Amino acid sequence: MGVVVIVFMLMLAFGMPVAFAIGVSGTVFFLVTPDIPFSIVVQKVVSSSQSFTLLAIPLFIFAGNLMNNTGITSRLVNLSNVLTGHMYGNLGQVSCVMSTLMGGVSGSATADAAMECRVLGPSMIQRGYTKGYAAAVNGITALITATIPPSMGLIIYGSVGEVSIGRLFAAGFVPGFMMMIALMLAVRLTAKKRGYLPERQKPASLGEIGKALIDGVWALLFPIILIVGIRFGVFTPSESGAFACVYAVFVGAVIYKELNWKVFINTLRDTSRDIGIIMFLVSLSGIFGYGIVYDSIPQAMASFLTNVSSNPYILLFIVILLLLFCGMFVETTVIALLLTPILLPVISKAGIDPVQFGLIMMSVVTLGVMTPPVGIALYTTSTIMGCKPEETVKESVPFIAAVVAVILICIFCKDLILFIPNAIFGK
Repeated sequence: MGVVVIVFMLMLAFGMPVAFAIGVSGTVFFLVTPDIPFSIVVQKVVSSSQSFTLLAIPLFIFAGNLMNNTGITSRLVNLSNVLTGHMYGNLGQVSCVMSTLMGGVSGSATADAAMECRVLGPSMIQRGYTKGYAAAVNGITALITATIPPSMGLIIYGSVGEVSIGRLFAAGFVPGFMMMIALMLAVRLTAKKRGYLPERQKPASLGEIGKALIDGVWALLFPIILIVGIRFGVFTPSESGAFACVYAVFVGAVIYKELNWKVFINTLRDTSRDIGIIMFLVSLSGIFGYGIVYDSIPQAMASFLTNVSSNPYILLFIVILLLLFCGMFVETTVIALLLTPILLPVISKAGIDPVQFGLIMMSVVTLGVMTPPVGIALYTTSTIMGCKPEETVKESVPFIAAVVAVILICIFCKDLILFIPNAIFGK
């Protein structure tokens, strides 16, 4: 497997797309291991995508694109602005609140970061925010979507690691809202220092808040309906994706009346592109994953880490450092696909709850989308805002510190993270 890793890293270094680097390096494993039938390469590409649980990913992508194109997103922007207009750096505060609300819509940190830069970026520049600051705020706050259901990362983690997606969804609310509060505090401190004044002098009236809540109620109900539906067996996590699509069509066509055939066709086109990219990655990772299991790497990793320390906290910190390093070079989806089957047995053996670890893991690896050298959201937000990635990274430091603080709480406050899933699904 060492040759495979070397080939993989070399291909990344030469700029080959990650999906192809995974597929080619995985195929190399079969070439250097002649006792395995080469036909398994094709079988793993096909079988990796033949998962009923993974069906939730394309369905939620479709639902998210529908919601973005049918007026739900604009209403969430309005609600966020009403709630935060009286705060320092209110447009940054809008980004924090909207990312929390958008977690149930987009499910993707990169998609959320790009959307917020396009929606809020021009206004931020007009109000005197620097381009790097605007890119940093919109990029880092998008990490909240890693935990707020229906997170794509949690679906992949639960599918690959055979962890209850319903419990993962329920557990995501507390870290998600903690991250929102921590980032709002970071925005306030940095904005006050820079002189980014509030848009209004006083908080919005109850009437204004109530009107904005009513306008955005259909988006706010969405994640709640998902959790309740999964808990009471109305639908499985995969079936909840189909429900999300029907729900989005209903809200867009019947409630807001902004969904027409032109919008629907454009949404299908965007969704096809997004699904193609992700599922191609999932399929090719099956080749790589087969080699990991065949060479007993999870068992070897478990033995190595447990020999380093038997203390679960020390073990968890070692794993987090590994995830942070991987996140600097590899996409979040790839890490979830490749490292979950390796790390989950180690974590479980150490007595760490798989649901708690899932929230920690996805928060840590999603942070990688805003770190160089392969931070997709970092380059996306910097490009949209028209600034250098180095400037965005520099402005991101206080917000990254806020995210790290929340991750530490997730590590040391297990009962807080598992309170909602235990209350809904039982211990």
